[in-house]
Amino acid sequence: SMQCYSGLVLALSSLLGALALLQLSLYLRVPSRYGKHEERLCRQRGRLPARCAWFLQELPSFLVPALLLALRSPPRLEPLGCRLLCCLFCWHYFYRTFIYPFFTRGRPFPLQLLFFGMLFCIYNGFLQGYYLIYCAEYPNDWCTDIRFTSGLLLFLLGMGINIHSDLLLRQLRKPGEVTYKIPQGGLFTYVSGANYFGEIVEWFGFAIATWSLPAFAFAFFTLCCIGPRAYHHHRYYLKTFTDYPKSRKALIPFVF
Repeated sequence: SMQCYSGLVLALSSLLGALALLQLSLYLRVPSRYGKHEERLCRQRGRLPARCAWFLQELPSFLVPALLLALRSPPRLEPLGCRLLCCLFCWHYFYRTFIYPFFTRGRPFPLQLLFFGMLFCIYNGFLQGYYLIYCAEYPNDWCTDIRFTSGLLLFLLGMGINIHSDLLLRQLRKPGEVTYKIPQGGLFTYVSGANYFGEIVEWFGFAIATWSLPAFAFAFFTLCCIGPRAYHHHRYYLKTFTDYPKSRKALIPFVF
């Protein structure tokens, strides 16, 4: 039976933080080459349809914690705090794996990026699941703690913004279209990267509710990974559309 090794949790969380800084250094000035930022003349070989690629990439983040939970003997059902937090993580990735991919209308996805995305989802799915299922210890009244309740509210708010923004982005395109248009409505009224803003809020909410190093490392990674992408999206819109609203910010309303 697997046991909790606090040194392993510390090492994996520290590595995740280092990977976050690496992401920031690589993509702060130059965006990762997929979607609207891919080279126009790049080869179409070595790509998968967007729906298939998103499904395969996100699946490990759902399956790995579920497998860890199934392998634990005896099964861990208490305390309620651990159960709820693990369910929040799996709930997000259930949406990302089994719902989001089947509605997306994105361009074919590079296999190389898919491979690294899957590796990350295996890594992070293991880290978050392993900590919550084998290591985390919460008092029985954790569900009434201000950290849990405020974090949960932030998580739900962020997930709501994220899902609603995804819906608005999908509605910009008719089936078969691959052209990019100016997003309208919702939080897009204020920021270019409303979907990214929602996901960042979501994972910082999860980190507060969990109050753990692995969750804060993941939230920091999310910020360093999709924060720069939101910035590059903003610059793309300003450069491509002469009528793009100048009042919109890149990522954080009224600030950045």
